[in-house]
Amino acid sequence: MKSLIELLQVLLGELSRRCCTSTTQDLKTILRRVEHEGFSFLTITLPKFGSDFERCLDQGFVDSNSFSGFQRRGGLPVFLQGFLSLVFDRDSGCLLDEPSITSIRSVRQLTLMFGKIELPCTEDRVKAAMVQYIKTDRDVHQSDLRLKASELYRLEDFVRVSRLLWADYFSAVDSRIYNDGVLPKHGPGATADKLRGNAKYNVRLWTRRLDEVFPHWENLIPSESFLERTDGVTILEPGDEIAVKVISVPKTLKTPRIIAIEPTCMQYMQQGILSVMMEEVARFDNVHHFVSSKSQEPNQWLAREGSISGTLATLDLSEASDRVSNEHVRLLLAPHRAFREAVDATRSRKAHVLGYGDIPLSKFASMGSALCFPMEALVFATIVFMGIERERGQHLSRSDVKSFYGKVRVYGDDIIVPVEYVHSVIRELETFGFLINSNKSFWTGKFRESCGKDYYDGYDVSVARVRNLLPESRRHADLLTATVSTRNQLSKLGYEETVSFLDEWIERLIPFPYVLETSALLGRHVDVLPSQEYRFDDALHYPLVRGVVESAKSPSSNLDDYGALMKFFLKRKDDPFDDKEHLQRAGRPRDVSIRTRWARPW
Repeated sequence: MKSLIELLQVLLGELSRRCCTSTTQDLKTILRRVEHEGFSFLTITLPKFGSDFERCLDQGFVDSNSFSGFQRRGGLPVFLQGFLSLVFDRDSGCLLDEPSITSIRSVRQLTLMFGKIELPCTEDRVKAAMVQYIKTDRDVHQSDLRLKASELYRLEDFVRVSRLLWADYFSAVDSRIYNDGVLPKHGPGATADKLRGNAKYNVRLWTRRLDEVFPHWENLIPSESFLERTDGVTILEPGDEIAVKVISVPKTLKTPRIIAIEPTCMQYMQQGILSVMMEEVARFDNVHHFVSSKSQEPNQWLAREGSISGTLATLDLSEASDRVSNEHVRLLLAPHRAFREAVDATRSRKAHVLGYGDIPLSKFASMGSALCFPMEALVFATIVFMGIERERGQHLSRSDVKSFYGKVRVYGDDIIVPVEYVHSVIRELETFGFLINSNKSFWTGKFRESCGKDYYDGYDVSVARVRNLLPESRRHADLLTATVSTRNQLSKLGYEETVSFLDEWIERLIPFPYVLETSALLGRHVDVLPSQEYRFDDALHYPLVRGVVESAKSPSSNLDDYGALMKFFLKRKDDPFDDKEHLQRAGRPRDVSIRTRWARPW
């Protein structure tokens, strides 16, 4: 932690000089509170300060509920007051007519830099997150019952609006699944039945529900000549299916991210359905303009536009994935039988939660399912247009829908809508059981954020994140990689003194040349290569620089016989496999190391 304090001290000094303000007392406050509160001051308390700052920017003034835990003088907290007084009036706390963009960027960088550090949470926080996972699923069930009992007309509207938006797209996907089936795919990650790497191509467990839609003899063997190999396949009845395994992964030190690891057979077929969905996106304008997940940039562009014009709001949902009900998805796909049955067959119906055993799931799927992300986006976009209809007081036509191209966009749980519909959209989302994250939703002032980009009045005020501790040895390859990434982010944002501090830190451990962003070497990213030590490749006649590259070998995982043939037939491209050892090694590397070599700086 000492290294992070040094980094923060250098950054604080650089920003104070940039904004012509004193930060002597701010540094004393940081050191004192870290001594008494520990690492949580940097990773929890400061990010909460940054979140309050964003909320005050949005509402246009500092209220009495903001910056709790920090002493106040006048209308502003004492901590970072030199920066804050360049944004808000010192006495009244009201937003200045022309707040300093540099100060806005400085406060956010200082307070949010350590908010998403990838370190394990305490055991108590992990347990609390697991309890919340179960509670959320019960909330989803209660929301389903409430809608069916008292607001059935909203479910009917949901079906109607989803047809208006996605009927052609769903019909195309449905037709392909019905006529051609899907080409399944194994992912590199862990599975609930503990198959890893190439072992997944010899999967011997299938479910009765899957078998009714995707027969195992069509999806586990390369041809009918291998039919006898299916004799060893076990078909699991619904009550015997393997539950998804619920685990926690680092998100913030305040709370972990809860994900679910799917069984091999489920993930295998989910990926096949996802491939069909992704291949059809480009053919349908509504999907392309409203929910396409090929790029985050459209959301980022609209967030910037919203910060300038004030006409677009950015909304964020809490526990978004875990609050999408299975009923939502069934209604979404109701008219498309083949598509609906395929999605339902590949959905896991129960989850294993440590300390609680297996629980039945009301949610559609947790993060970890290949279909979680696309389905939640389609559900959210449908409800957004229900909110727009309710505000307008009339049903939308196809031409009405097209008028919202460039005004409505959903990427996961990042939602962009016109400001005039925001309250109606929020009410509709809440009616369907979703929770708006008020700390990360903006529509009043000039601050907007979406998909990792933050803007104030059109200016990019995004921050560089520190994802891990600074390395003390070159043996800490993962920490070195994370630190180089942070260094290059800070360099793009123009923090030269802080970058110099990290350059000196990294240079003590590894050769650290200047390289272009496309280089395989860990280096200082630049747009134009400066003069530095080069050697030339005698055969290919291009320059080489000395640096380090990441080396990560996949675990040993031998595959032969029909499994190897199956892997070939499941290949998407006509080109040979990039990895010549793919039949001997497969899966995510367990360890990452670095090695020194001469390589191209681009």
